Amino acid sequence: MNIKTFQSILFLVFSLCTILQAYAEPMIIPAPPKIKASSYLVMDFNSGDLLVEENIDERLPPASLTKIMTIYVVASELANGKITLQDEVLVSEKAWRTEGSRMFIEVDKKVKLDDLLHGVIIQSGNDASVALAEYISGTEGVFADLMNKHAERLGMKNSHFVNSTGLPDADHYTTAGDLAKLAQALIRDFPEVYELHKIKEFTFNEIKQHNRNLLLWRDHSVDGIKTGHTEAAGFCLVASAAREGMRLISVVMGTDGMNARAKASQALLNYGFRFYETHKLYSAGDLITSIKVWKADIDSVNLSIIKDLYITVPRGQYDKLEPIVEIDKQVIAPVNQGDQKGVLNVMLSNENLVSVPLLAMESVAEGGIINRLKDEVRLLFE
Repeated sequence: MNIKTFQSILFLVFSLCTILQAYAEPMIIPAPPKIKASSYLVMDFNSGDLLVEENIDERLPPASLTKIMTIYVVASELANGKITLQDEVLVSEKAWRTEGSRMFIEVDKKVKLDDLLHGVIIQSGNDASVALAEYISGTEGVFADLMNKHAERLGMKNSHFVNSTGLPDADHYTTAGDLAKLAQALIRDFPEVYELHKIKEFTFNEIKQHNRNLLLWRDHSVDGIKTGHTEAAGFCLVASAAREGMRLISVVMGTDGMNARAKASQALLNYGFRFYETHKLYSAGDLITSIKVWKADIDSVNLSIIKDLYITVPRGQYDKLEPIVEIDKQVIAPVNQGDQKGVLNVMLSNENLVSVPLLAMESVAEGGIINRLKDEVRLLFE
């Protein structure tokens, strides 16, 4: 076989593969697993897309899922330099007497803040939660107000906290949708604190306790986040797992047992990883397009996006994504950096998956009088 014949055969094979790929049936996405729970979801961490959702805006008692917000507030205070891990926290009688799950701290003794943080995350200690709340804010009530301010900032519109522990109260509630936002923020904003959530056991006062998140033992890709249980809330679990560069967050509220919440969460995570994939399309600051600027001394301005753009799609559909740019007509100087001058739409099979503002990457001043007059004439014929 000579080289020309070989090249012809290779070209035919490549062409055939291309044709077959173009006409291949898209991956069939089955219905998600049915979960026996009050509310549940699975969300992609990077894109924020919900892959499964059921009653996600129903206000429910969160039990110890509350402590995700408690930890978020503590992490925020650490990041701002207001407290340190080496701080010694004096345990009050209220903290010591707090009912429910315990770290077993002792009244009027000082405990290192780092130990209390472990006690909340791993042992779900209500006593540790109250001790941290009182140390940061003076009283647990003031700390709850701080929790609510963070909730408002994060867009948790259906949540209200009155304590740091999740002990039952009629005015203490949240939703699966809000908890997903909170979990996403914790992982994104404070990765070092989030790392603690994969620790399986912690010993304090010579008492060893195990993390109640059974998935840490069952699935090596799971690295958090928090369990919860009261009679009113049922058995709850917020979990997160990362596989092959894709991270998912699941929320399950109101199941009937420890094993049930673990199995439900596992089913949701497996479904998301099996049938979906997430890709980073653009990074913040990437040049998306340039547009003409009239009445300026320069010809154009570059447009970009303000944050990284991730897209979650059914597996096998990534190559079919179609970015479409819509830009403003007749952009006239001056232009300020950050001004929106267009929209980036990402399409899949004629469906608009997401629309992202396109912003000017730099400012463009008004041009000299000659350029302005020239463009004024040209615009008459546009």
